[in-house]
Amino acid sequence: MARQNLLPRTAPFGDGERASLDAVLGSATPVQRAWLAGFLAGLDAAGGQPAAAPAAPPKAAEPLTIVYASESGNSEALAGNVAKLARKQGFKPKVMDFSDLDVATLPKAGKLIAIAATWGEGEPPARAVRAYGELMGEGAPRIDGVDFAVLALGDTSYVEFCAIGKALDARFEALGGKRAAERADLDLDFEKPAADWIKNTLKALAPAETPDNVVAVDFARAAPGEDDEAEPSREPLVVEVVEHVNLNSSRSDKETIHLALAFEDGAPAYEPGDSLEIFPENDPQLVDEILTAAGLSGDEALRKALLAERDITTLSAATIERFVKATGHADAQKLIDSGEVRAWIEGRHLIDLLATFPATLTPEHLTTITRPLPPRAYSIASSRKEVGDEVHLAIVAVRYETHGRARSGVASVHVADRIRDGAKLRVRLKPNRHFRLPQDPAADIIMVGPGTGVAPFRAFVQERRAIEAPGRSWLFFGDRHFLHDFLYQLEWQEALEEGALTKIDVAFSRDQPEKVYVQDRITHNAKELVSWLEGGAYFYVCGDAKNMAKDVRAAVVRAYETAKGLNPADAEAQVAALERSHRYQQDVY
Repeated sequence: MARQNLLPRTAPFGDGERASLDAVLGSATPVQRAWLAGFLAGLDAAGGQPAAAPAAPPKAAEPLTIVYASESGNSEALAGNVAKLARKQGFKPKVMDFSDLDVATLPKAGKLIAIAATWGEGEPPARAVRAYGELMGEGAPRIDGVDFAVLALGDTSYVEFCAIGKALDARFEALGGKRAAERADLDLDFEKPAADWIKNTLKALAPAETPDNVVAVDFARAAPGEDDEAEPSREPLVVEVVEHVNLNSSRSDKETIHLALAFEDGAPAYEPGDSLEIFPENDPQLVDEILTAAGLSGDEALRKALLAERDITTLSAATIERFVKATGHADAQKLIDSGEVRAWIEGRHLIDLLATFPATLTPEHLTTITRPLPPRAYSIASSRKEVGDEVHLAIVAVRYETHGRARSGVASVHVADRIRDGAKLRVRLKPNRHFRLPQDPAADIIMVGPGTGVAPFRAFVQERRAIEAPGRSWLFFGDRHFLHDFLYQLEWQEALEEGALTKIDVAFSRDQPEKVYVQDRITHNAKELVSWLEGGAYFYVCGDAKNMAKDVRAAVVRAYETAKGLNPADAEAQVAALERSHRYQQDVY
């Protein structure tokens, strides 16, 4: 086979010179290429005068450990960005999920960057719970001599904003680490400030340069997920709604929309387990109420911006502080001074602030007070192998009342009330490589997905049916009423008949006097469930993180106690081992 030419014809060498260089470089090892790169760099620095021999070997690239705690994928993506830039600046980065972190290795990290999201009310992401607990525990090792920096991600609508990042920052310092850069606490519009923080932090962590040092070039291939070409485009795509169906009966007190979206130029390369972000629009009626309360009715440019670009529902302590700074409102300042602001904002939105503390605002004030309207991510409920260039979603409309005012979910009610067949939506793929079917199609899978948590498992079953996977599959599904809320019931029955689904257990909480949930079905099937897991089955949970996911995990621990006669500590160790081996996976929200 002909040898591939390494140098292009545009290289500033003659044909014979290119051939000679190709012959040398083509057979060189990575170590030899790295040495040659360092030698030439040193030669240039010395004014082009070759030395009889290199005075010293090239300096090794500076090791850098990057750990991330991620639930939605944002921390993971930023960790990849750090690694790319670090590699270009002479570091040798190692990116690691908190779920894979051995806390005992941290004293050897040398240079450490931690990127951590906060989940719910001040909790670590599900995959980070084990390592985070060890790090915060009494047995955590000292990390004297380690230079560290922490980037914290959060949501100002929650009281415990960036709590996990703050805790890690303080803990690293308490364990003897040296803070190389100040922690940044970022809200949902984090991309620009995160990029600035990464750039400045890498400068702070970089070793002092000396003229005689030549940094070796790292020719190692980027780890999976760090390669630019592996990332999907971050630019939104416009799709057409081709199916809009309410999956609940007309007598249900819920409304779950099955949404089928068609891509004009082909669906993005999504996998079962991924999510799709929808860029919603705000309720036009609420926008008009806010404009009226702010004294800005009739400003069409501002109305357009509030409809599609600004978050007009979220209310946080930071929102009120910005409001007071913009207006100087004395009563709103008193609320801040009272220390009751966090309690007051609970269950309230921006319209409540404007109604309670009337003030005439400018368009600039409203822009300053609000933050950009973020997209909402929904688990994909389809497999490309079955639906082709479409993506299916299952979205439950969120409606409730607080403080005498009707409230609604921005994206879910936009889809339920203002979107119909033929409508256009802006969307963006959000991969989730931590929620994936087993590579071996013969492996068994157990899926727990109450309500719309069943969405990714519809994709799992479609995928396994399309590839004729020989492994067994078991679904636990739950909702309120069998007759009115059994999402995709006919599809599950067909999958059972075809063998694409081996077993299904359902729990409808309001169909009997005592409430029954999916975790109760797990307990009832403890011995069989543990038998599947002992045989190598993968366990998946999708849905509510606050209660359901915790209750399901506790039920699996109890199942090990029952089926194997273990004490609680040993049963917990069994489930923790499943998590460490990535056979217990969660996609929770």
